[in-house]
Amino acid sequence: MDEPGKLSVEPVSPALGAEIFGVDLEAAAGKPEQIAAIRRALLKHKVLFFRDQDISAGAQVAFARSFGELEVHPVLRHHPEHGELVLLDRGSRRAANENIYHADTTWREKPSMGSILRCVECPPVGGDTIWANMALAYERLPERVKTICEELYATHDIGHSFGGDLSVEKRRALSKEFPPQEHPVVAVHPETGESILYVNQGFTTHFTNYTQKRERNLGADFALEANKLMSYLMSQATHPEFQVRLRWKPNTIAFWDNRATQHYAVQDYYPAVRRMVRATVVGGKVQGLPDRQGRGEGIFMDVAAAAGGGS
Repeated sequence: MDEPGKLSVEPVSPALGAEIFGVDLEAAAGKPEQIAAIRRALLKHKVLFFRDQDISAGAQVAFARSFGELEVHPVLRHHPEHGELVLLDRGSRRAANENIYHADTTWREKPSMGSILRCVECPPVGGDTIWANMALAYERLPERVKTICEELYATHDIGHSFGGDLSVEKRRALSKEFPPQEHPVVAVHPETGESILYVNQGFTTHFTNYTQKRERNLGADFALEANKLMSYLMSQATHPEFQVRLRWKPNTIAFWDNRATQHYAVQDYYPAVRRMVRATVVGGKVQGLPDRQGRGEGIFMDVAAAAGGGS
């Protein structure tokens, strides 16, 4: 007899990602052993792929809810019967703009734990999604860059990506409802304990405490150094060594750990149509590294030199 909840797991990249076999997601919500096995696989591989899952919208909601409370997105279109599902209908009206490395909803005080994205329709070629392992990205940073980052915080703002198409008044209202949030640059995963590089192109705007630990010279120096460091850190998600890439087919589902990954939706298919449905699991407050008061004195240095060791 098969072990309850046992899955067939096939890794698809050394960095992250695994294809899951032997599960029907239409009925998985009623099988706690299987849900527990999927969670274990998610923590290990960070993004999971399920093929040939012709499931209903209600089943997608039920499966996602097995991992926690679901969020309702304040900007994106919703399913008419299930407000927890976001409809991503791209290509029919204009080219999509998700082709930027990001983690979802880091503009929230409690960013999402993970997302379950289902492909309804996609072009025969194009529209892939790339995920990056941000624990591995942090691990591979030069030690001197890690030292710079370990006490830094950064601001994440919903308007950075979602405000661009709004009027000034609507941007102000959005910012008032969802004020910018400050998160540690190095986050600690609440379940695995891994250190995660936690800045992204989609929502991170600037460091909030960059000038605290450095002798003052010219104010302009701080801005230039901070911008160089932010660009360097954001570039880590773009390295193929930290990535996995999925070629979508209808009824493919991807489930990723939003706390440990970033993703990029490749925009190479317009004007072809790509229709996706996403459920997002609510997460918790982002935790940083343990307090290291006193270790940061004098840690800042020329960022170009600090980054020169590569990754």
